[in-house]
Amino acid sequence: MRMVDIIIKKRDKGELSQKEIEYFIQGYTKKKIPDYQAAAFAMAILLNGMTETETTDLTLAMAHSGEVLDLSKVVPIAVDKHSSGGVGDKTSLVVAPTVAACGLTVGKMSGRGLGFSGGTLDKLEAIPGFRVNLTTDEFIHQLKTIGIVLTGQSADLVPADGMLYALRDVTGTIQSIPLMASSIMSKKIAAGAQAILLDVKVGLGAFMTELEDARKLAHLMVRIGTLVGRKTVAIISDMNQPLGYAVGNSLELLEALDTLHGGGPEDFREHCLVVSGYMLALGGLVDDEIRGKEMAETVLDSGQSFKRFRDLVQAQGGDLRYVDEPVRFPKARFIVMVGSPRSGYLTEINAREVGETAVLLGGGRTQKGDLIDYAVGVIVHHKVGDKVKAGEALFTIHADDENKLELAKDKLLAAHKWSDEPVKPLPLFYGMIHA
Repeated sequence: MRMVDIIIKKRDKGELSQKEIEYFIQGYTKKKIPDYQAAAFAMAILLNGMTETETTDLTLAMAHSGEVLDLSKVVPIAVDKHSSGGVGDKTSLVVAPTVAACGLTVGKMSGRGLGFSGGTLDKLEAIPGFRVNLTTDEFIHQLKTIGIVLTGQSADLVPADGMLYALRDVTGTIQSIPLMASSIMSKKIAAGAQAILLDVKVGLGAFMTELEDARKLAHLMVRIGTLVGRKTVAIISDMNQPLGYAVGNSLELLEALDTLHGGGPEDFREHCLVVSGYMLALGGLVDDEIRGKEMAETVLDSGQSFKRFRDLVQAQGGDLRYVDEPVRFPKARFIVMVGSPRSGYLTEINAREVGETAVLLGGGRTQKGDLIDYAVGVIVHHKVGDKVKAGEALFTIHADDENKLELAKDKLLAAHKWSDEPVKPLPLFYGMIHA
């Protein structure tokens, strides 16, 4: 069997066998297949797709590229959540400690930023010392002792996805539904949680811009989860505008901390509570997501969620002084507020443009292995439907480079659109999909 023949077969729209898919995953994980062939294979999948059988085979091959945990031997039930990627989506930083504070074990394997979309691991690494490379033994020990883990792929768990994830980020192959589904679900399967909540984003700032594609991705992942015996539910959420106001690693972490203290943007707080409610229902702690949301709100407002976040940071080596005294986080050299050029109602705040601006400023990667500037980013001060006056604060740029600051200003102004007539706010969610 040769990798070039597998690439050609998929290039010509052929259906790959389980053995061919396993050959690629095993060869790439062992570094016998080079990045350039993996990139060509990923592009062929992006252009020609995969059948449901192929996608399931790819998911399982990736999951079994390393150890697959069985958490039922460790805790009675563990829940997990995953977002398909968005702008300003720091949800896990609030949801995981909230659900854990309610009494469920949360074992989550997260990812880094992809393209214009930020990553949970990058945000957590803004806390000096925070470790995101836990071994399998450390993962299990932490679940047993404090009931919450947020880590990345390790050499033990889903190494194939760790390699492909970074490659997709810089080869224009992020948006492929089969690659997204297999990436997300392989991590979920390998991490061993018995119940999984999938947050599928749709809109300008998501990898799925059309609702039909988002539903297709959600259905596919729910089917894969059900096939391997995991209780799986997907919600479809809006990503036409940034979630919350902050976009950028330290800025988003600060917004999450504000939310953990009972504040935070209204849309972000509501999103976290709804996701937490579904997870608590999936884990059997409540009868339905409505009661789950009520429980999550009580825990969040009581300060218990913040305490669990502190436990998480301490367990994974993070400097708690930054969590307790957020003023310690480094600030960008230039912090510039830009006023609205006109009065009117906001009809659009293009989330993709905002996310790309954060990358331009240095808050994301344009090449595999790029270093990230944790301090840079954007604060967007409004939501679609808001009425703004000329000169009123529209957005604030946090930059470390004057030239990039000017480019960011132009890009962000172009991301905003106005109307003289009132505009309806965007919905937070578009529905739920279960087995």
